[in-house]
Amino acid sequence: MASERGSAERTGARDGGAERELAAIEGALVALARSRSRRALAALARRRNAPPGRQPDLPNAVFELLDAVAAATGRGERPTVGELATALGVDQPRASRLVGQAVSAGVLRRVADRHDARRSPVALTARGRRALEGVSAFRRQVVGQATAGWSAADRRALARLLPRLVRDMAAVTEADPAGRADG
Repeated sequence: MASERGSAERTGARDGGAERELAAIEGALVALARSRSRRALAALARRRNAPPGRQPDLPNAVFELLDAVAAATGRGERPTVGELATALGVDQPRASRLVGQAVSAGVLRRVADRHDARRSPVALTARGRRALEGVSAFRRQVVGQATAGWSAADRRALARLLPRLVRDMAAVTEADPAGRADG
């Protein structure tokens, strides 16, 4: 009886510990999303007078669009406005306006779909890739500064575990209750 109670107490402590760990991770993810937001990074770049790759006439949302296009392209996809709207969590008219701004600015171009003339995919231009590379380099610089006091082992652990968390979160959030990916 005493061993059962001791076992239950240890399990309860582990469950409470696991719950605290999950709460800490969730809180950190929320704080990370806020601190890494386009607006926060753009404000930092302005304060430093170094908006890398930034074109003053383009809103931050266009850079989020460029990130989404680059991610889709990296997966071998040619995203359309509708697919980008889904990726960005905006409605199709908003995504269409963003794509229009990006095309007008020369950072995106519309491409023909050889298999379906009704589709109108978009792709980064050389100028768009340079702009995105500049923003990405700035974000890496900020991460480098944030982790400057960390040990190499801690940075390696984060580099290994954070992408794993992102993949696993995507697997959970992109699956429907039956375990099939939404289409």
